[in-house]
Amino acid sequence: MNQNDQQFLVRKIRTQYTEKEHTRLEGLKQLDAKVKRPAHVFAYSFGTLSALVMGSGMSLVMTDLGSVIGLEDPMLPGILIGTAGLLMALINYPVYKKILEGRRKKYAEQILRLSDALLAESGRE
Repeated sequence: MNQNDQQFLVRKIRTQYTEKEHTRLEGLKQLDAKVKRPAHVFAYSFGTLSALVMGSGMSLVMTDLGSVIGLEDPMLPGILIGTAGLLMALINYPVYKKILEGRRKKYAEQILRLSDALLAESGRE
C-alpha cells in the first residue's frame, strides 16, 4: 500500500470518529425525511398487509387449506378475502399520496424558509 492510499484510509477512518457539525443543509434533509417517513411507513406496512390478505384468499381457493381449517366449500370465502386484499392494495397508493400531501402542507413553510436561506447563502459565495 503506497503513502497516498494509507493517508486516504486514515482520513476515512478518522472521519467516522469525529463529530460532524450540524449544517442547515443537514437540517433540510432531516426535515424532508420527517415529512416523507410516515407516508413511507404506512405504504410499506399497508401494502404488506394487503398482500398477505390477498394471498390468504388465494390460498383458500387454490389449496386444501379450507378443508384443514374446517370449511366445506372454501371458494366463496377465499374469493371474498382475496378481493378484500386486492382492494386494499388498490387504495394503498392514493392513501399514501394523501398522507404525503398533508405532511407537505404541514411542513411547507419551514422547508421553503430554510431552502430560501440556503439558496441565498450559496448565491453570496
